[in-house]
Amino acid sequence: MQVAKYLSSAPEAVKTYISDLEEQISNLSRIGLALSKERDMSKLLEMILLEAKRISNSDGGTLYMMTDDKKLKFEIMMTDSLDFHMGGTSGENIPFYPVKLYDDDGEPNNSMVAAYVGLTGETVNIEDAYKAEGFDFSGTKMFDEKTGYHSKSFLTVPLKNHEDEIIGVLQLLNAQTNKNKKIIEFTSEIQGKVEALASQAAVAITNKNLIKDLENLFESFIKLIASAIDAKSPYTGGHCERVPEITMMLAEAVHQTSTGPFADFKLSDQEMYELKIAAWLHDCGKVATPEFVVDKSTKLETIYDRIHEVETRFVVLQRDYEIKKLKKELLIERDSSLSSKVKKEKIDSLQKEYRSTMRRIKKELLFVKESNIGGEFMSDDKKQKIHDIAKYRWKPNGKMQNFLSDDEIYNLTIPRGTLTPEERQVINDHIVVTINMLDELPYPKHLRNIPEFAGGHHEKLDGTGYPKGLTKNEMSVQARIMAIADIFEALTARDRPYKKGKTLSQAMRILGFMKDDAHIDVDLFDIFVKKKIYMKYAKGFLEPEQIDEVSL
Repeated sequence: MQVAKYLSSAPEAVKTYISDLEEQISNLSRIGLALSKERDMSKLLEMILLEAKRISNSDGGTLYMMTDDKKLKFEIMMTDSLDFHMGGTSGENIPFYPVKLYDDDGEPNNSMVAAYVGLTGETVNIEDAYKAEGFDFSGTKMFDEKTGYHSKSFLTVPLKNHEDEIIGVLQLLNAQTNKNKKIIEFTSEIQGKVEALASQAAVAITNKNLIKDLENLFESFIKLIASAIDAKSPYTGGHCERVPEITMMLAEAVHQTSTGPFADFKLSDQEMYELKIAAWLHDCGKVATPEFVVDKSTKLETIYDRIHEVETRFVVLQRDYEIKKLKKELLIERDSSLSSKVKKEKIDSLQKEYRSTMRRIKKELLFVKESNIGGEFMSDDKKQKIHDIAKYRWKPNGKMQNFLSDDEIYNLTIPRGTLTPEERQVINDHIVVTINMLDELPYPKHLRNIPEFAGGHHEKLDGTGYPKGLTKNEMSVQARIMAIADIFEALTARDRPYKKGKTLSQAMRILGFMKDDAHIDVDLFDIFVKKKIYMKYAKGFLEPEQIDEVSL
């Protein structure tokens, strides 16, 4: 009340001063709020320059940003009276080289005003560039000669971050009177306002850079993990890198859809980023999956491929048969009761039987080696043949035993692929580990859905997926998108241990079957087809021989 009473009786000059001060505080608050909200760095920098020009009522201005190699890069240049605007949001590149802070001999470049301010952190206020001493304005004078402009007053202010490091320089040109646009000097009052703005601007720029640096570090670390997982096995190399490509292609197509069930489904930039990070992390649990399971390229492989042991047994079996044959031949030769003709007939018969046995053993070895490779299907009669071969007897270390162990029989009769049910469960468990790992991370609000997106790519819409057995209504659209991306990459991948990468037509046919069986989202699959996401991906990541005609 007393303040209000005082102001009511105060002289007009005091009232004007207080009003101007309130306006200044209001403007600083307004620009401070605007600077903190702006996400686009180009718009942010331009906002800073425009506000500095407004505060000082200057005709022109330039904003420089400090580079890592200690140079001042031109970011924005403006001169209103020349209708001149480069950099920032203008779309026009600035063709000038950055200002060097140090000469070629290593000495400080104190002759250039911007360089001097960038080196010292001191504000420089010049009333008239043509009369100023100690600074080189030859470039400015050449510009004036070419354009007919007259550069006179300069105000050059440093931008300092919270650690008092100079991150840029703000330079204003030709302060003007409000009425007749007469060029005047920058007053100390204006200098103080611009310096206050520069301080606010430096905080805003530093915050944006810190956020960007943290995001880059976070994303780089995630890609490092994904690369390490891919490098862990030559048979999954590139999977963690390729799945995000398909995921984002499909997500963008869904985002742009204006009809159908996804007409209202839109993703913000932050939501797109969240999905991309989830796609990169979708298999992070594989860090805990044993290499001998991930890399199991044949049925008998553990730390090494045991087919070589089985092959040795066949060699021993052949040797034993040959020894038996030779012993029988020797007995026949020594039997004096037999005529030469009979001996020859018996030996010929032995050799014929021996050759037949060797052919059979070689065929059975070839059959076992082929069975070891794995494939899409193994018939019951082939499984039985493995059991029959297993009954052969051999004598390692003086002890008779079956030709194949129970574990070898179990592995060689795997009906599809190279993994036993137990090994497949170990592989499947990677998604449980993934979810557990991701649930432990302290996410910012805009990334909190990563565990759900990344952990749902093996779920099926009918509830038969894993690990949670979710149904369609329990899955986010993002998780359903990732499910399609993961399957399509696996089908077309060229680096799997027991199969070649499928052609586009084969992969799309299988996806179609999965759609019919309610394993993947019907509407997402339709967008995948209509927008030809499969072809867009194929052109960048598949071999030419895999790209064939797709008819759906």
